[in-house]
Amino acid sequence: MISLILKHLKGTARACAVLAPIAMCVEVAMDLQMPRLMAKIIDVGVASRDLRYVLTMGAAMAALSAVGFVGGASCSLLSARAAVPMAGSLRKGLFAKIQGLSFSEIDRFGTSSLVTRLTNDVQQMQGMLVMMLRVMVRSPLILLGSVVMAVSLSPSIAIVFAFILPFAALCAAIVLRKSTAAFAVVQTDLDGVNLVMRENLLGARVVKAFVLETARKARFVEKNERLADSSVRAQRTTFFLQPTVTFALNASVVAILWFGGYRVIGGELEIGKVMAFVNYLVQISHSLLMAVNLVVNVSRAQASSARIEEVLSAIPSVTEPERPQATGGFALEFRDVAFSYAGSGAPALKGVSFTVAEGETLGVIGATGSGKSTLASLIPRLYDPSGGQVLLGGVDARNLSIADVRGRVAFVTQETILFSGTVEENLSIGKPGATKAQLDEACRDACADGFLRAGGYGAIVEQRGRNFSGGQKQRLSIARALLRDARVIVLDDATSAVDLKTEARLRAAIRERTRGATVIVIAQRVSAVAGADRVIVLDDGKIVGLGTHRELLRDCPQYRDIVASQLGKEALEHGN
Repeated sequence: MISLILKHLKGTARACAVLAPIAMCVEVAMDLQMPRLMAKIIDVGVASRDLRYVLTMGAAMAALSAVGFVGGASCSLLSARAAVPMAGSLRKGLFAKIQGLSFSEIDRFGTSSLVTRLTNDVQQMQGMLVMMLRVMVRSPLILLGSVVMAVSLSPSIAIVFAFILPFAALCAAIVLRKSTAAFAVVQTDLDGVNLVMRENLLGARVVKAFVLETARKARFVEKNERLADSSVRAQRTTFFLQPTVTFALNASVVAILWFGGYRVIGGELEIGKVMAFVNYLVQISHSLLMAVNLVVNVSRAQASSARIEEVLSAIPSVTEPERPQATGGFALEFRDVAFSYAGSGAPALKGVSFTVAEGETLGVIGATGSGKSTLASLIPRLYDPSGGQVLLGGVDARNLSIADVRGRVAFVTQETILFSGTVEENLSIGKPGATKAQLDEACRDACADGFLRAGGYGAIVEQRGRNFSGGQKQRLSIARALLRDARVIVLDDATSAVDLKTEARLRAAIRERTRGATVIVIAQRVSAVAGADRVIVLDDGKIVGLGTHRELLRDCPQYRDIVASQLGKEALEHGN
């Protein structure tokens, strides 16, 4: 935890982190003088009825209080100026790391868990740094200073500390050991609550359409109660610490008053020193109670730190080669490719081999779950194959830089994603700084120009593009990909939400625009792949057919079944 905080303390924040404890030392020094001055007022001023001396010492106490106030306020300000930038740097580094993770790691952590780590866990670290610079400095200094000052007043009475301090330290150590694991469970259960919330918010239309409010509420209540239960269990490991320490401290006060009173009666000790001793014990009490709260927060911060470190130390499965090779070609080849998702029993792809020449269009079709989208994800190295090779221009894609591979590939994903902003901002992702003429051409070829006439490129895109229909989002995504002028274009079921007439126009426009490029069209509809130079038929992760539309109609039973189910048996008889 400490190393993680120090790594992200930079520049001015680091200077503030150094100055904050110094300012706290000023406040502590002033606080430690107060009981001694009060003892002098009682033993000298009050005892001799010297009003002038009382007022002089009172003024000194007021002055020291003012200096202590300045020191404490400065420490608070400097702590905030150190903790907030540290949290910002940590959040930035964590976000950058998440962006650099491959999909395998993102799948392993889970989206909701990554959001929790990026927000709540970082917030825990920010609060921990503030407490470190304030409480973790103040408590030991007050504790040590009060003991030293009390011993200087009366070593014989100070023997009480030999019992109370080890007892409090032992209790804190026991609680810290048990509570860290408990708070780790709390953060994991918080992931579960965030997961349900995320699903409900993203799937609000489905929830309402299928009247699932009661069921989804019940699931949220279940996750929420689990979080509440784990939070109670975590707090239960710490609840006895504060009352136990408080009881021991109060017993110490009674002991000091008892033995100190006997010594005052015997004339061995002034009453002012007894009062000062009690005040030092009160300061020790407050410092120990702050330390108790610190233990609870350290437990939770340690759990958060471990979760953050887990992400930061994750090694992406898709990595840059040590010596990237270069390739000028853009022919695509799958050579005995196999792939399995983490935690999945059955492989998604098994021994897939095919070649797509430069300028050729390859169609990929198959039943749901046959591995079509997995195949598409391997081309831009969103995943690396578990076995075999994916070659681009005759070179294993793993030997090319990730930027080089993805710079050659324009990918339209099955799940259409638009970002909040404007239409132009979303399209310009494909080609930053694209001119209006380029935007017009891409939208025209993607058949998106019709519905954009009203709002133009300045039209607002709401979160996840919810103010556009599925077909409109797909056409905008296609336009975004066409703007890249990439040499390899992958369309993963990119026209599933458009009508057949628009799909036909799209196919013709894309075929004309991508002339000379390597195109992979993945689809459920036969009409989307029938015009390709060759078509692959996938079934259960294996290629069961490869050829032209007519060849597959003749030789591939699975393809014939797909055509018959979509176009009717008449299409089989006519062979088109």
